[in-house]
Order: sequence, then structure tokens, then C-alpha cells
Amino acid sequence: MWKSKDVYYISGNTGILAKDMGKALLCQFPEISFNEELIPFIRSESQARRALDKILQQSNGRYPLVFSTLLSIKLNQIFDTPEVEFLNIIDHFLVTLEDLLEAKAIREPGTSRHLDDNTMTRRVNAIHYSIAHDDGTGTKDYDEADLIIVGVSRSGKTPVSVFIATQMGLKAANYPLVQDDLTSARLPSEIVRNKKRVVGLSTSPQMLHAFREKRYPGSTYANLETCEQELQQSDQIFLKYQIPVVFSNGRSIEETATQVAQELDLKRQPGF
Repeated sequence: MWKSKDVYYISGNTGILAKDMGKALLCQFPEISFNEELIPFIRSESQARRALDKILQQSNGRYPLVFSTLLSIKLNQIFDTPEVEFLNIIDHFLVTLEDLLEAKAIREPGTSRHLDDNTMTRRVNAIHYSIAHDDGTGTKDYDEADLIIVGVSRSGKTPVSVFIATQMGLKAANYPLVQDDLTSARLPSEIVRNKKRVVGLSTSPQMLHAFREKRYPGSTYANLETCEQELQQSDQIFLKYQIPVVFSNGRSIEETATQVAQELDLKRQPGF
């Protein structure tokens, strides 16, 4: 396991989205120290190559993580090199949209965003709320949430929450069912009083085992029997509190997020 890792957020604009999404994911690894740097406004191949040279020089062969929201295929290809761990945040969703809409994206930075001030404020507030209320943090503020996702550890709560915040402009909190919750079949009062805004997230024992095994191989936490037991206990909690359940196994993040929103009859905020 890495004790520390260099992380770079690259973007054709300010890089706020790349940084916020990257941080939301990296906070799940508190035992690792991350050295983070934002490199914004990459608009040309020469700028991309200079940025890559800087990244490789500073990281000195330690395979840095590079989170990208660059829209240009050519620019992303420059960074998609064996010397770095490259994570293209935008492209997966953009390619999917091209297929669905039967049209080609223009892939030009900055065109969004002729967003009005209210829309931009909603997006920033939703992202910040999602990050600040990830993994059971800040339960006292759950009254402000548009939705609260509840599920066992590693069931996919964080990426779904981040997607809902960034792509729908909704304040999404998520809460992990810890052992005390599972054995007592009880939810915290902050969740119970907001039950109408709660969705349970579940998966198959095999999928949960696979995710946990990658993180903690050979542990009791990752054991298939443990996964089966925790999912059964979470099902009992969802049934007890009459909480709707969405299954993430076999679905993409966007599919899961959409179903979560549909369960609560939530709509995208204007401008999204």
C-alpha cells in the first residue's frame, strides 16, 4: 500500500470540478497522504506537454494520480501515459452521451458555461455539501440534504453522491451502516427524521466481496460471509424503516444515480 501519493488535477478551465471530484474520492483513503496540485487552463498541446513534463519531474517515477476534466481527446492522450495513473473524469460520460444523443460533442472548454450565477452557485453548493457530508460526516446537517444515501461500506455511495451533486445540482449526503447500526437494526435519529429523503443502496455479496478484497485482501471485512451477513442486516433495516432500495451491481454510476433520484421523485435543478 502507498503511504503517500502525488495527485494532479488538470483542466481546460479553473479545475474546480476535477479537484472537487478527486477530493471526494481520495477522502476514502485517510491512511494515505496525498500531495495535491491543480494545473488549470490547459488549452494547447504545448501546454499539456509542459504540464506532463512538470508532473513527471516532480513525481520522480512514483506513478502520480492525474484527474482530468479535459474535453480534448488529443490533450487527454498526452497525459494517458504508463508513467502516470490517469483518470479521465469527463470522457466516460461524454462518450455515453454521444451514443445516446447520436451526435458528436464539440469538446471545447468553457462553452458551459454560460451558466447564470444562480446555477453556478447551486452547483458549487451541492458539490461542497456532498464532500462535507461524505461517509457519515456532518449528520447534524442532514436536514439540509436533498437526499441521503445509506448502505454498507463499499456499496458505491460516494461516487453516486458525487455524480448527483455535480450532474444534478442536488445536495447528496451518504451514510455508511456501521456494525452498531447493523446489529441493532437501528438508524441514527438524524436519518430517521429525514426518512422521506433516504434511499438504501445495496449490491450483491459477490460484488461487495470483490470491492473489499481489492482494498483489504484476506480480511474478515472482505470475507464473502461477512458481506452476505451485512447485506442481509441492511435489508432488514431498509424493510423496518420502509426505505426504498436501489441495487448498484451491474449498473453504471449514472444509471444508479438516476434510479436513486427517481425513487425520491427528485428532478435536476434548473440549468443542469
